[in-house]
Amino acid sequence: MLKEWNKISLLYSMEPLMRLPVEIYCIKPHSYESLGAPYGKSASPWMLRKEVIRRLLLAEELLRKTVPHLRLAVFDAWRPIRVQKFMYDYSINQECLSRGIDPSSKKDTSTLEDVVRLVSRFWASPSFDKSKPPPHSTGGAIDLTLATNDCDLVDMGGEIDLMGPASEPDYYLQSALKGDNSSACLWQLRRNLLANVMKFSGFVQHPTEWWHFSYGDQLWAWTTNATEGLYGSVDDDDSESKSIIT
Repeated sequence: MLKEWNKISLLYSMEPLMRLPVEIYCIKPHSYESLGAPYGKSASPWMLRKEVIRRLLLAEELLRKTVPHLRLAVFDAWRPIRVQKFMYDYSINQECLSRGIDPSSKKDTSTLEDVVRLVSRFWASPSFDKSKPPPHSTGGAIDLTLATNDCDLVDMGGEIDLMGPASEPDYYLQSALKGDNSSACLWQLRRNLLANVMKFSGFVQHPTEWWHFSYGDQLWAWTTNATEGLYGSVDDDDSESKSIIT
C-alpha cells in the first residue's frame, strides 16, 4: 500500500551509509533483531547516511542545551528491505492473532483487509521497486525517543510501534493546550520537545508516528515541497548498494 510521497522522484545519492557514533545512545538489544529479523552478518540497524548522522548530532546538541538532563535514544535506523518485509508480515500476523483472525482463511478476507490497512498506516510496504523505497531502507529515516542522561527511557504516552491513534504526534494536544498538569499534558510536551529539536535540525516527522523522523527520503521531499528526494534504498544484497555501506 503506497503513500502519496512515493510519487516523488529520487536522485539516488551515493552518500555513504555509516555507523552511528558513540555520542548517540542506541537502545539495545535491538527489538527487531531480538524477534529474529534477518539482518544477517553484514547488516546493522545502527546505520544512517552521513548527512543524516550529522543532523542527528545537531539535534542531540540542541536537546542537551535545551534540557540538559535529557538525550536522544535511537530505537531503530536502517532496515534492509528483507527486514522491512519481515516486520511488515510480523505486524500483520500479530494483529490477526490479537483479533482471532486466521490470515490464511478465505472467510476472513474483509477483516484481513482491515488489518492490512491498519498495519500499512505504520509500516511501509516492503517494496523492491527502487523508485518507491521504504523510508528506513534509504538510511534517511530514524525511530527515536527521549531518555535521561542515565539512559532511562522517558514516558511519551505510547510505545514506539504502537498501532493506534495514540501514536499520532499531537494525540494529547488538547490536554497540553489546557495546561492541566496531567500526564497527557506532559506526554504532549515531551513529544513537542522531540519534534522541535529534530525539525530544527532539518528532519520531518511522519504524520502518524511521534517517533519517526527522516531527512532526504521521499517523505522529507513531499513534506518540504522539494522536487526530488535524495536517497534511494540501500541493501547489502544489492551489488549497486554495497559501495555505499562503510
